[in-house]
Amino acid sequence: ITKRFPNMPKSMMYKYIRTKKIKHNRKRAEISDMLVEGDTIELFVKEEFLTEAPPRELFKNIRVGFTVAYEDDNILVCNKPVGLLCHSDEAGQPNTLVEQIKAYLWRKGEYDPKKEKSFAPALANRIDRNTFGLGITEKNAETLRELNIQIRERDIAKQYLCRVHGVPNPPEGVLGGWLIKDEKDNKVQVFRKKPNPRLGDAKEIKTGYRVVGVAGNEAILEIDLLTGRTHQIRVHMSTIGHPVEGDPLYYGKFYNRIYKNGQLLTAYRLNLTHPKTNKEMSFEIPLPDYFKEICDKLRRDAYKK
Repeated sequence: ITKRFPNMPKSMMYKYIRTKKIKHNRKRAEISDMLVEGDTIELFVKEEFLTEAPPRELFKNIRVGFTVAYEDDNILVCNKPVGLLCHSDEAGQPNTLVEQIKAYLWRKGEYDPKKEKSFAPALANRIDRNTFGLGITEKNAETLRELNIQIRERDIAKQYLCRVHGVPNPPEGVLGGWLIKDEKDNKVQVFRKKPNPRLGDAKEIKTGYRVVGVAGNEAILEIDLLTGRTHQIRVHMSTIGHPVEGDPLYYGKFYNRIYKNGQLLTAYRLNLTHPKTNKEMSFEIPLPDYFKEICDKLRRDAYKK
C-alpha cells in the first residue's frame, strides 16, 4: 500500500486498517497479513490518498557500463565493473548496476515499467562496490520467484578469487563465525562464538577457501561463499591475518594503495540451475589484465612445485 499510494501517511494507513476501512478478502485486515496470489484489497478511504506513485525512470538517462556474460529470455548474467554500486546507497546514488540493467532491458524493448504492476528487474546476488564479477538478473516475475527459492535454499554456488597478504596454513579449510554489521559505519565485525545479543543482530557465516598459488608472502585463494553476508570474504580473511590486497577497510596499517583498480577480489564463477530448463549452468568471468597477470604468475609457480 505504501509503495502504490505514497500520498497516504503511514499513520492514516494504520488507522484505516484498525477501523476496517482497509479490507483483506472482504474481511478485517491485519497489519501482519501476508498476501498471496489472488487476494483482494479494498480501500474505503479519502480519494486524496489514492494517487499512485509517479514512475521512477532514472534508468532512461543512464549509460550502461557492464558487459553481458550470458542472456536468454529469462535471465541475464552480467559482469559488474569495479566502482559500481549494485543498489542505491543512503546518498541516493542513481547510477547503480540495477538501474543500468533496467536501461539495458528498456532499450532492448524487454522492460516497460508502465506495463508492470510491481515487478522490476532485480539482482539475485550482491557484490561490493569495489569488487568486480558476475551478477544474475531475472527478466520476469516468475523467474524472480524461482531464483529466490534457489538463493534461500543455497542452491546457487558462488566462487571468488582473491589475492591475500601472507599464505594461510592450512592451505584449505572452512572458516566459521558470527558477523555483526554496524549500519552507521558500513563495517562488520566477526566473532568466533555467537556474541551477546546486546552487541547486535549476529548472523552465522561460513567461508571455504583453498590456496591455488603462492608467490613470496602472497597467495591467490579460491573462495567458496557458503553464506552471503556483507563484506564476508574481506572481513573473514582479515580476521585470520590474511587480508585481501587493496582492501582499504579491513587491511589495516598494511594497506597498499598502489592497487588503483580496487581490491583484488572477484566473483569469478557462478553455478546454478536454470529456472526454466532445469539445466545445470556454470559461468566464469574473464579476468582483467591487472588481475590475470597476478593469478597466472602465482598459478604457474604453484604448478612448478
